[in-house]
Amino acid sequence: MYSDDEIITGAAAVIVIANAKKMPKKRRFWMRPSLRSRRIYSASDMMKDLILDDVNAINLEYRCNGGFKNFFRMSSTEFEQLLNLIGSKIAAKDTNFREAIPAKVRLGVTLRFLATGDSYHSLMYLFKISKQTISKIIPKVCEALIDVLQDYIKMPQNEQEWNLVAKDFNTKWNFPNCVGAMDGKHISIQAPLNSGTEFFNYKGFFSIVLFAVVDANYNFIYCDVGCQGRISDGGVLKNTSFNSLLTDLKMKLPADCVLPGRTRKTPFVFVGDDAFPLNQSIMKPYPGVQAKYSKTRIFNYRLSRARRISENVFGILSSVFRVFRKPMMLQPNTATKVTLASVYLHNFLRKSGSKNIYNPPGTFDSECSETGNVIAAAWRAELQGSTLTNFTQIGRKSSAEAQEVREEFKEYFSSAEGAVPWQYEKS
Repeated sequence: MYSDDEIITGAAAVIVIANAKKMPKKRRFWMRPSLRSRRIYSASDMMKDLILDDVNAINLEYRCNGGFKNFFRMSSTEFEQLLNLIGSKIAAKDTNFREAIPAKVRLGVTLRFLATGDSYHSLMYLFKISKQTISKIIPKVCEALIDVLQDYIKMPQNEQEWNLVAKDFNTKWNFPNCVGAMDGKHISIQAPLNSGTEFFNYKGFFSIVLFAVVDANYNFIYCDVGCQGRISDGGVLKNTSFNSLLTDLKMKLPADCVLPGRTRKTPFVFVGDDAFPLNQSIMKPYPGVQAKYSKTRIFNYRLSRARRISENVFGILSSVFRVFRKPMMLQPNTATKVTLASVYLHNFLRKSGSKNIYNPPGTFDSECSETGNVIAAAWRAELQGSTLTNFTQIGRKSSAEAQEVREEFKEYFSSAEGAVPWQYEKS
């Protein structure tokens, strides 16, 4: 048994220890000595120097590959345009203790993070801003980018707009009644805190899922990000608003029409790979190896030409925004914001006046006009460095109506009206 004095002494010791733990740790310094030099040569000064690289370029070719574009993945003009849009949303006020980090620098830090995926420690020494501050800046700027660029990703709202999308697919990729190419990717992230297996996928790593639909011009028209990696690939589509609109017939797609030279009406469809179900609105390839010159092989070839658009979009996204080249050391909510901001920036840069700087010749797959042979895009050589992982191809049963729609496309592609000169060489 303990005496009363010993009990009181022990209790007092416990109280002292508990209070000591609650006391805030005393700062070693207000600002790291290595960061104080930003008052002498700030990130704003660095940006001015990068702009001089472009302005003083000898010729246009060098200018397209100037320092500013290489550093931020966009021209200084586009940077200023973005700054004008989000400046008021991300700006901070000066205090009596220190000057606020300018909005220009906040945007620059975020764009550099998206362009490289560098750690906050690395960005700290580059921009002379503490990693704690950077961890607050990047999510806030991404939120602002998503907010101001909302109009750059819009799904068509009526038959006329869908018809324009279908016209582009038919003109550029010889696939009529196609209103989008769909695809999905797993984005690798670090194991989230206290999440268990919620984000642990069947491929053996932690991830969030990016599902998207793109048009014939390499632009996103729909995007859903943040689904937990543990959900099956088929379940990802089912949980999207896109699927709800499609199954409830609220997509406002054009009415079924007859393909040239055919007699049966055919619906407008989205094209995808074997990870998606075959139905009257989604076309996927015939499974297995098809005989050379067979109609099914020709159909698979023609569908792959249209579906390759989504492959190129994801490829260029991970090639330009290299934050997708390594697992994101971020919590899922922040990783979702970073991914969405990158997607919106892709469309913003694709639709800007200098899209040839963002996507110069050779960026996307192209075809020889005579033989139809695919000329691989530059991003494919770097594919092994991307953490955007494909959905798994899963065989699923399909309805007789869906198979009849696919058969109609198959017959059309092998007819005189629907054939392209090089498809038999390719098949």
